[in-house]
This record gives sequence, structure tokens and C-alpha cells, in this order.
Amino acid sequence: MRTKTLGTLNTSAVGLGCMGMSGAYGESDRDENIATVRAALDAGIALLDTGDFYGMGHNELLIAEALRSTPRDAYQLSVKFGGRLDPAGAWVGYDASPAAVKSAAAYSLQRLGTDHIDVYRPARLDPAVPIEDTVGAIGELVDAGYVRHIGLSEVGSETIRRAAAVRPISDLQIEYSLMSRGVEGDILDTCRELGIGVTAYGVLSRGLIGGHWTRTSGGPGDFRTMSPRFADANLDRNLALVEALRGVADELGVSVAQAAIAWVAARGDDVVPLIGARTRNRLTEALGAVDVTLTEDQLAQLESAVPAAEVAGDRYPAEHMAALDSERSPVS
Repeated sequence: MRTKTLGTLNTSAVGLGCMGMSGAYGESDRDENIATVRAALDAGIALLDTGDFYGMGHNELLIAEALRSTPRDAYQLSVKFGGRLDPAGAWVGYDASPAAVKSAAAYSLQRLGTDHIDVYRPARLDPAVPIEDTVGAIGELVDAGYVRHIGLSEVGSETIRRAAAVRPISDLQIEYSLMSRGVEGDILDTCRELGIGVTAYGVLSRGLIGGHWTRTSGGPGDFRTMSPRFADANLDRNLALVEALRGVADELGVSVAQAAIAWVAARGDDVVPLIGARTRNRLTEALGAVDVTLTEDQLAQLESAVPAAEVAGDRYPAEHMAALDSERSPVS
């Protein structure tokens, strides 16, 4: 496995995004999830991404079980916090106040069974709390040895600059794929100016451009059924783009998913794609992208197959889009 650098964090060229193992995409096989995490480690993936609100703690406990008996220096944990849920699992807002930062970290350390978190980040900007206060609190956790690096998630360039003025920032986690390119321009330029890496999630647009999604995919508990890109006419238009992508991928001798992941990986040595595999079969397919090297012409062909302006629907429902600081940043 090749490595990349996120700020001062040296990590694997791809990471494993674990959210889908805890109910976000419907029912999942616990034993297979654990086997997938272990297979990822065996393949050289070091970075495991989770959130304390994924399954209301379920995801962290699952990862802890998968990592049992694994040396602590063999993996890196990236943890998001701040998302607040009610007992039914509905969103009730964000809390990134200094007290909440430290309390959430304490619970995550316990659930994960570790003495430190490698990258700790607020899941979203809390509009009621200055980012300086949030980052300052994480910084105190760094000073105490509980956190190694500070990350951000889904914030715009102004917030990035304010945060970086308080403490060094390792990376920005943000959706980045052939279908989601809002990071390009102002946000990505700001990150590179400040030496901040990018952890790209949603590289397959939550499975939409993975090559396996159909009109009958999804089921109970799968939040994608409420996503604008997966809805009715939007889905038809987007699946047509996937078929265009499939044509290019076939010419390259790779799968649709491998082409899409390789495109994100080619964005730079400071961009680490997160593979959202829940099974070993999907993980194996995705890992095939690591060895794919794309020429400038091939990159252009992939972009022509999925023009950003032709993608139908936002990446989140309207109320969630309104909470994204990253969407308020100008894009060149």
C-alpha cells in the first residue's frame, strides 16, 4: 500500500469509511463487517474513519471488536463528533462546544478501547460555537495526549483559515467524487495553501456510481432513499451518467467503481479517498483502484462521462444542505 500525507499525518493511500456498517444503508452483517475491517488492515489500509453518532456508538464498538488483538500502531482512527440524535435516531442538531468536545472524546476513547484518537474532528460547523473555541478544546486534548491530530469536516475556506490560525489542521473531510466537485476551487486551494490534506468521502456518491446500483436497490433503513440524487427522475438521469462512465471504464479495463475511486485518488498526494465497503467483495474490488494510474486524457474522459453540471439533485436533502458550511464557500 502506498502512503499519502494529510498535514503531518502519514497514512495509507486509501482509508476505510465505516459508517455503512452501522445502519445508515440498512441492515448489515456484523460478522462480515468485522471481517472487512480486518481484511482492510491486512491489505495495508491504516486509516479507519468513524463517527461517535454512527449507529449511536454502534460503529465505534464494532471497530473496537474488529481491532481486538491488533497492535495500536497498526492503524489510525479518524473520529467525528458533534452530531446529536434523539432515541429514534432523528437529527436534533450539533454540539461542538468545548465541554461537549471533551465529553464526546471521553466516550469515544472508552468505546474504541484506546488511549488516543489519531484524528478528531467536528462533523459539522456548530453555528452557535466559534470554530476557534471548538479547535481550541481539541487542542487541549492534543496537549493531554488523547488526540494526535485535528481535522475538520464540511467547512468552507473562511472557517478553515480561522481554525488553522488556532492550531495546526491535518485534513478536511469532505465529499469528493466525479459527482460532487464543490471542493474544487476555493476550498481545495485554501487547504493546499495552508498545507492541509483532504480526506474524501462519498467517492462513489454513496454507491450511486459504484456500478451496482439499480432502480430497485435500497431498502428499509437506507437513508439513500431520501437523498435527492436517488429520487425518481434524478436517479434515471444519474444512472445514465453511470452508464457513460461504465463505457470509459470498460475501455480502461477496470470496473466502474475502480475508475471512480482512481479518479479521486489522482487528485493529488494530499487527497485520501475513503472506501465505504461493508463486505470483503466490495473491498477487494475497490482496492483494485490503488494500482490504477490514469493519464491526463483518461482523467478527462472520465470527467466528460460525468459532467458535474449534468448531475441531478443535491447530495443531501435541503435541510442538511443548509447546515453545510462548505456549501456557503465560493467555488471558482
